[in-house]
Amino acid sequence: MAKHSVAMAKKRWPIMLVAFLSVSTATVLFMRPSNSDSCNNTKHFTVTQDNQIRSSVPASGPLDFMKSKLVLMVSHELSLSGGPLLLMELAFLLRGVGSDVVWITNQKPAEHDQVIYSLESKMLDRGVQVLSAKGEKAIDTALKADMVILNTAVAGKWLDAVLKEKVAHVLPKVLWWIHEMRGHYFKVEYVKHLPFVAGAMIDSHTTAEYWKNRTRERLGIKMPETYVVHLGNSKELMEVAEDSVGKRVLREHVRESLGVRNDDLLFAIINSVSRGKGQDLFLRSFYESLQLIQEKKLQLPSLHAVVVGSDMNAQTMFEMELRKFVIEKKIQDRVHFVNKTLAVAPYLASIDVLVQNSQARGECFGRITIEAMAFRLPVLGTAAGGTMEIVVNGTTGLLHPVGKEGVTPLAKNIVKLATHVEKRLTMGKKGYERVKERFLEHHMSHRIATVLKEVLRKARQ
Repeated sequence: MAKHSVAMAKKRWPIMLVAFLSVSTATVLFMRPSNSDSCNNTKHFTVTQDNQIRSSVPASGPLDFMKSKLVLMVSHELSLSGGPLLLMELAFLLRGVGSDVVWITNQKPAEHDQVIYSLESKMLDRGVQVLSAKGEKAIDTALKADMVILNTAVAGKWLDAVLKEKVAHVLPKVLWWIHEMRGHYFKVEYVKHLPFVAGAMIDSHTTAEYWKNRTRERLGIKMPETYVVHLGNSKELMEVAEDSVGKRVLREHVRESLGVRNDDLLFAIINSVSRGKGQDLFLRSFYESLQLIQEKKLQLPSLHAVVVGSDMNAQTMFEMELRKFVIEKKIQDRVHFVNKTLAVAPYLASIDVLVQNSQARGECFGRITIEAMAFRLPVLGTAAGGTMEIVVNGTTGLLHPVGKEGVTPLAKNIVKLATHVEKRLTMGKKGYERVKERFLEHHMSHRIATVLKEVLRKARQ
């Protein structure tokens, strides 16, 4: 019977996978809440609710009050990066409850861009209106809107460039959604209107505190009322994560494509390849872990490192450095580069451990972390940024320092999870339980609904 189920799954999963990938391209995956201490001037919403949102009778949703509301969304760009895709996800959630949603992309290339065309087409198919960033229609929509959502700090340039003297009429109904954690975003021309908007929404407590301190110390301005809203995994991703037969099929397929065996241990880093994401330090740690295993003469399955997020076309200097390191250390048979993709589910189904190695201040949140936890994967993460608000050190994963100081600790953690199967599985189970408690789409919807109600209330005053 089990063999029959797997055989049937192998027939249906390629079709389901194509469908999932199509959905993933248009929808990004939302996430969760927090238990950190409150930051000054920051509102935190603890929502007590039944985890079971299942009924044969359609229940009212947390965003239903947004029906017929006109919402203007302004994104600094439209690409396959996290910020724009998160805003698209919110646009689709609001369209689902009957909001009138209008989208503006502030910066577009002069030449035709297939990614922009594809994403705009998906928005139009879902009933989201798409406007030019400039012109009377954009200004008129901003003035009429019940709410304006600016996405990322850079989108602030649109306010003066387009609205000009009408900026003051729009600011009281602006919700500014900020995802950045880097110092170069703190420019007056980007954020000078921040103190006067209805509120700022930020993905983690760490980032909110950083913005509060940095804007005060560097720019001499005060943050508006700030709401920390952790993200949550989409229903589509959770369906894949909880389908044991489907995951088994995906695991076999991906491992076969990588040329690794079923009992090999795969440690993967899934991020756009860049120095800030720490792929170079991860590969150093991985190489060091192989040396430790050899020195201690440990009898383990073959270890492999998977770097998902490569760009075969760009061939950046940084990626060339990574590939050169792999060749110099003669570990080509242990390291696998995979081109960047929005369809992370097949890789999460096929690996054993996720490595979240973002450097400096870490991730603002790090959506891939809770996606991995949904697949019952332990996480080896840097002790920085939003990762510390997701991973419970020693329970759902292990944390290590950022920078070169973290190379050896990460190597030791790789060996630790490779040698202790029960620990690895228990951490994965605990991570899944944490996702179910905190990081689902309906958790996200409830939290963001509270923020939107506050912004609407202020806009009416």
